[in-house]
Amino acid sequence: MKSRTGALQAIRNRQFDVCVVGGGATGTGSALDSQLRGKSTLLLEGADFVSHTSSKSTKLVHGGVRYLQQAVADFDLGQFKMVRKALHERIHMLHAAPFLAHPLELLVPCFSFYEMVYFAIGMKMYDVISGKARLFPTRILSKAQALERLPGLRGDKIVGAVSYADGQFDDARYGITLAQTFAQQGGELLNYAKVVGFGRDAAGKLASVEVVDQISGEHFNVSARAFVNCTGPHADEIRLMANPNIVRRLRLSKGIHILLPVEPMGSDAALLIPKTEDGRVIFAIPWLGSLLVGTTDDEIDSDEGLAANEKEIAYLLKYTNRYLNTAYTLADVQAAFAGARPLVASKDAVNTKKLIRDHEVEVDEQSGLVSILGGKWTTHRAMAEDGVNHAMNVLGDQHAHCKTLDFLLAGAKDFHPGYWRELSERYSLSAETAQHLAEKFGTAAPQVLDVAASQPELRQPLYPGSAALAGEVVYCVREEMAQSIEDILARRVGIQFHSWKNAIAAAPVVGRLLGKELGWNESQTTEAVTTYVESIHRLSETAGQLSRV
Repeated sequence: MKSRTGALQAIRNRQFDVCVVGGGATGTGSALDSQLRGKSTLLLEGADFVSHTSSKSTKLVHGGVRYLQQAVADFDLGQFKMVRKALHERIHMLHAAPFLAHPLELLVPCFSFYEMVYFAIGMKMYDVISGKARLFPTRILSKAQALERLPGLRGDKIVGAVSYADGQFDDARYGITLAQTFAQQGGELLNYAKVVGFGRDAAGKLASVEVVDQISGEHFNVSARAFVNCTGPHADEIRLMANPNIVRRLRLSKGIHILLPVEPMGSDAALLIPKTEDGRVIFAIPWLGSLLVGTTDDEIDSDEGLAANEKEIAYLLKYTNRYLNTAYTLADVQAAFAGARPLVASKDAVNTKKLIRDHEVEVDEQSGLVSILGGKWTTHRAMAEDGVNHAMNVLGDQHAHCKTLDFLLAGAKDFHPGYWRELSERYSLSAETAQHLAEKFGTAAPQVLDVAASQPELRQPLYPGSAALAGEVVYCVREEMAQSIEDILARRVGIQFHSWKNAIAAAPVVGRLLGKELGWNESQTTEAVTTYVESIHRLSETAGQLSRV
């Protein structure tokens, strides 16, 4: 990417073919799709890239076992089609960035032979729907085999388990990598650029956007021939901005996740808790050195100020402890996060658990705005293709075809599972640091290390015992438009999502390096660190964890 200052200069008062509003999974995917079709494309994000829903997922690349179950139970063809589409997109997502996404084995514990047969049939159906995109076949495990594969599983009541495959990924880095790839293909993008209004042509169609730079407060305009709304939970706000007479379409669902010590699992396999008293499923998934547990599904009115609270955490711990041979308590929670899913309203669904996670593309006839509504991470590429197809119709170009199906993202070329060893040997890195860099940046990791080589302090860990290097901060400011401590620690390096305690330990170093790159004075740097630490304390206090961080 350009520096943020350079990006501002490149886009101000310029004409583009396509302007994508929203820098989450769908927005970055749509921008890349449009640019690869040969259209000059601008991506605008009001906060940081993937800073809302798209970095708050369960980190699964999956069809959705629960949605398949609902499809069968309710004879719901819509749910079935969504699962089929997601399973066929899954393999393409893993292929596009193998350093960020990989297959994952999940075990479903069974407490009776009836459950063994029931879940085995369901998972075999999952395999059949996957077709050639299947990752590896479903297996029925005896009790002994299940406990050998997942030693942390409680074995007092189970009769066995069903093992099946899905994918796992680093959602925040995947989104940042999509943005980076878009920039490498010649696209222009800007974070902290909030759209506050539209300009129109003589026919009333959208012709420009008014943007507020959230960093400087500057207002400027950018023109485009087509506009694609990819703002997730905020899609209705953009739709109403374009046409005040339309009806709201979204219902929001809050989902929380917690991070626990992974050692009691004793395995790299994941656990699917197949049913709860209120009809949900819960995942317990080893993820980059922690155990990720989630999620909840509660309808909310707004995504402002979302945080995991003590009651929600207790709900997840209750079910985790029923299935694992341990007793996690609130004191074991290392971090937590909450996000809002944007679900397309359905007159037949009583609650958000019943809403289909599929997407819908709407083209407003009055304004010409293309809006991509709903959807899920796994289908982001297909959603983008669908939305950009509609944008091409607005442009009157039926010959610009999608090229993203097997397109490799930045850092994917020549990557292989042992790539971290090459980094370790070439740059004299510890195994932990080499693995961390390979998992975050793929074969682009040498670019990070080249920055780190410029000063001895940049080869130091962000905090004692950290695998992350100080040089990553400088790289992420110069090459990925990071503007805040949270941008670094949450979305680019990932420490905040694993440990609030470690995020606080890293904050002073990150603040100092960030301030130096952005030209802050000492007072501004101190204020940034203090503000960040206070924000982590508020999250931990809401979760009942203040005394621990």
